[in-house]
Amino acid sequence: MDFRKIIAHLDEEGHFCSAVWGAVSPASELEIERIAHHTAKVTPGSLFCCLPGGRHDGHDYAEEARLKGAVAILCERPLAVDIPQILVDDARKAVNSLAAHFYGYPGKKLKMIAITGTNGKSTTTYLVRSILESAGIQTGLLGTIVYHDGTRETLAERTTPDCVELQEWLSRMVQNGSQACVMEASSHGLVQGRLEGCQFDAVGFTNLTPEHLDYHGEMETYFQAKRMLFGEYTRGQWTGAANEDDPYGRRLTEEFPDNVIPYGLVRCGRQTVHATVRSMDLEGIRLDVHFPSGNVARDWKVPLTGQYNIYNILTATTIAFGLGLREETIRLGLERVPQVPGRLERYLFENGVCCIIDYAHSPDALRNVLKTLGDVVRGKIWSVFGMGGDRYAPNRPLMGEVASELADELVITMDNPRSEDPGEIARQIEAGLKEGLRLKTHRIILDRPAAIHYALDHARPGDVVLVSGKGPEPYIIIKDKTLPYSDRETVMNWARARGLEFPHA
Repeated sequence: MDFRKIIAHLDEEGHFCSAVWGAVSPASELEIERIAHHTAKVTPGSLFCCLPGGRHDGHDYAEEARLKGAVAILCERPLAVDIPQILVDDARKAVNSLAAHFYGYPGKKLKMIAITGTNGKSTTTYLVRSILESAGIQTGLLGTIVYHDGTRETLAERTTPDCVELQEWLSRMVQNGSQACVMEASSHGLVQGRLEGCQFDAVGFTNLTPEHLDYHGEMETYFQAKRMLFGEYTRGQWTGAANEDDPYGRRLTEEFPDNVIPYGLVRCGRQTVHATVRSMDLEGIRLDVHFPSGNVARDWKVPLTGQYNIYNILTATTIAFGLGLREETIRLGLERVPQVPGRLERYLFENGVCCIIDYAHSPDALRNVLKTLGDVVRGKIWSVFGMGGDRYAPNRPLMGEVASELADELVITMDNPRSEDPGEIARQIEAGLKEGLRLKTHRIILDRPAAIHYALDHARPGDVVLVSGKGPEPYIIIKDKTLPYSDRETVMNWARARGLEFPHA
């Protein structure tokens, strides 16, 4: 895109202040090939956007960006860098406004679906994508686990990509022939404007429980961030799905009655998508699904387990129903859904021990997983988890309390301690343990692989070892270092060392 067209767009949107041309004549043609706001993503021909942040200021890296091939700068103050500069009052708002324009508004060429809420977003996006692809609709995916452009996938860096990266991924989806995108919309992403330039045809709300309150401060502020998806990022005759069993979900159905279809397990009115569960075990769920049309789809078999996954199934089903997809297509999509990495990821070993890897890293999420296992496991439940450092500390003793209530054996370990002492985090979890509940014994083993191996070595046939907190994350953060690490690899290494075959998920 021509540099002057970028200036014209920013001026039209009210972001442009002035330009410094350096050695380049304002009449010269200057083609911008890419937008980048991190030097690692600068390629020749880039416009480097200097974004101020909490720990780093992009203005300090302008010269490094020039040396890597940036041909222009977007910044909030003049810099001693001899390439053209666009001066704006707020660089972040300016680049958010520019991103979709630069990539040709790819979201307008896709069926756009987004899921928000505290828990269940990742699984629900996988379910929705499976349904859409069962309808013959090639679908890209953006979420906590992976980004997929319709052809290739890569591990996700964050739940909702930054605005530039998001628009670049949408552009790639269009180029690869995708017809739809399903994505997770995090509260951070909504508040920070990362979805700028996106409008959605269908949106879903799963639930709201205390999380990210170190960022949002209180639950009402957290809810208002989630509400933005429904109130500010929808288009046309959009459709929505909201959990009628969640008080915040009911607020959305009450505020948007013409667009939002309620679903639930407890509140099952005639206009609510709801389910009757026939059976549930570690292999999956069999259920009947009731639609507002009055139809009842009988004996669907979905390879997920747990009540919270019934809610995820209902979220996806309600979105698909709102989009007008046939019930048979919805059923096929649900039955064909692949196992979601780090979401009740199951490995049953020949010695009779089952290991489950799950991302649950909040009290509510851990409670949901442990309650699910309690309903389907005949032996003991071993819980292995830690808590991330530099995050909401009041959740730590609550995690211990949940383990006391729902686990038989507990091993407290580390999980991304960051700048904090992992031993102190473990002691704060331990402080929440309650006597006289289900938990029989516990121990602290800070070395995470050693903690997992200990639980697997001491589990007996019929027992389940739940390793939670990190899910599919391929790293562990200790102080200022991000080190390679995987719970799945740790479990595989344990199996190899014991001469056990590592089963397929």
